[in-house]
Amino acid sequence: MADTVSWRPRTGEIPTLPGVYRFRDPSGRVLYVGKAKNLRARLSNYFQPLRSLHERTRRMVTTAASVEWTVVASEFEALQLEFTWIKEFDPPFNVVFKDDKSYPYLAVTMGEEVPRVFATRNRGIKGARYFGPYMRAWAVRETVDLMLKAIPMRSCTDGVYDRAERTGRPCLLADIGKCAAPCVGRISKTGHRELADDFVSFLSGNDQSYLRELTKRMQDASAAQNYEQAARYRDQIQALSSVLERSSVVFADNVDADVFGLAEDELAAAVHQFIVRGGRIRGVRNWVVDTELDVTLGELVESVLESAYDGVFTPPREILVPELPDGAAALEEWLTLRRAAGDGSGRRTALTGRVTLRVPQRGDKAKLAATAALNAKGALALYKTRRSADFTARSQALGDIQEALGMAVAPLRIECYDVSHLSGTNVVASMVVFEDALPRKDRYRRFSIPGTTDDTDSLYQVLTRRLSYLKDPEGMAKGQKFAYPPQLLLVDGGQPQVAAARRALEESGVEGIQLAGIAKRLEELWLPDSDFPVILPRNSDALFLIQRVRDEAHRFAVAFQRQKRRRDIGSVLAEVPGLGPARVKELLTRFGSVKRLKEASVDEIAATRGIGATTAQTVFDRLHDDAESGEAADAPSQNSEAAR
Repeated sequence: MADTVSWRPRTGEIPTLPGVYRFRDPSGRVLYVGKAKNLRARLSNYFQPLRSLHERTRRMVTTAASVEWTVVASEFEALQLEFTWIKEFDPPFNVVFKDDKSYPYLAVTMGEEVPRVFATRNRGIKGARYFGPYMRAWAVRETVDLMLKAIPMRSCTDGVYDRAERTGRPCLLADIGKCAAPCVGRISKTGHRELADDFVSFLSGNDQSYLRELTKRMQDASAAQNYEQAARYRDQIQALSSVLERSSVVFADNVDADVFGLAEDELAAAVHQFIVRGGRIRGVRNWVVDTELDVTLGELVESVLESAYDGVFTPPREILVPELPDGAAALEEWLTLRRAAGDGSGRRTALTGRVTLRVPQRGDKAKLAATAALNAKGALALYKTRRSADFTARSQALGDIQEALGMAVAPLRIECYDVSHLSGTNVVASMVVFEDALPRKDRYRRFSIPGTTDDTDSLYQVLTRRLSYLKDPEGMAKGQKFAYPPQLLLVDGGQPQVAAARRALEESGVEGIQLAGIAKRLEELWLPDSDFPVILPRNSDALFLIQRVRDEAHRFAVAFQRQKRRRDIGSVLAEVPGLGPARVKELLTRFGSVKRLKEASVDEIAATRGIGATTAQTVFDRLHDDAESGEAADAPSQNSEAAR
């Protein structure tokens, strides 16, 4: 493999100024758009020896045929140009967002002469202000119904409005007081726009100030003995209060913020957004991100914000994120301009004030951020579950794996093995089984490994024990689950682990099993006697299945290792005089392992609830006496081993 690509530009040709760069393929298609504070320093990262690059980056660089750059005056201008080019060229190696278009929104068409409010799933209406998204369509309709009692702006379709304007007869909504009827001149178009402005202002978070104004009007009308008008104001206040009661109060009334939570793995990430206006959660939004290149959390946050405020939604004054990107200041400036642009109609709005990015550390905002992260984690799990439940996708995955590994048949049964330990202690291994690309948890197995030298030796021992069951044809005839052979045997690791597994296979005499190792964060499959790995296509169902199998094996192994470790800790502490089950549980909760307990002082042990100074000293002495005797017992064995 060459050290780098042949078309690499000379280092001296690349400027050290801020700018935006584009990688193109031989046909001229833009593959990737990026920005940099220093173009030379950033681009040099792509032209390191290919073997040192992350697989996704290496694939992009080897697919490209050229790179070009544009110098700009500042990092902020670079951010603006990058955003524009990503929208224009839709590069395949940039972050790909899969927004859930099923969410309903509440839209107010401020770009029309007579604005209209309605529920919609279309986010591309020019000049419209959007609120939400809502989880259910009925929630949008109910909100509109309550709001129209207080602010009777137009909600009818264009056809109904035109017919009423021609005939001079308004619709039923005007008769029941839910429309001011600009179609027949009961209110001027200017007056109706003021109603629309009030409607938008209320939903944008200025609800308390509007309610205070209505309350003042009601009191003034009552003082002037205009009781009918006062009653109308009272009904409006009650209707708007009903809208507010349906939103959770999480902060003070003056808080406008968007809270983002992210959960990611090697192939995708999920984003959860809480939309807080006027101190209340007014909407939520979820979407999934497919990442082509290996990006940091800060870079992912930057891409998420660029997508979230792409001209339809207006940024609030405060945005809470899990991590600040490197160019946070430039991003804040860009978001501030997006906020000033307002509703996407091209008119500047009253939404002034600088947008601030922040990572919450404590208090209610930190709690809400933790809730957003928890929702993102659930959304990612749901996305993976739905994807794995797709029969067509599973069939495609098995066929792609068969083709990629050169197998004679599709791997209808896959077994994957993983070794887990804590600093060489409590070594265990797991075996998980997938049949027809679905987990068969009744056929999972766990292995304890009492004596081993390293992970490869552990893997060799486990596979030797497992493969011994495949040499008995009577076991399969009797329907024993452990006697069924897999078509594909996967081990967690690279060439050393594959070599150990191959040795176990050859010694067992079992044939017809394809062996492969999973390495490099699931991007590479290593086959026996292969100098180069098999690379599965990015975002393919085959790679998704391999990832799921490996993750399941790792989860099962770690769970068993923790279980053994806790049992081991319990057995050690149970031998200490004066410690009952309740005190042992308190020590386990506080320290978690015998190693950490041995490293603790008497005072630290005594600080545990229910453990006094005398008991703490007894625990300390017993553990350290055991350690010294253990070292003395090990010494002859080590010397004998060295002599041999």
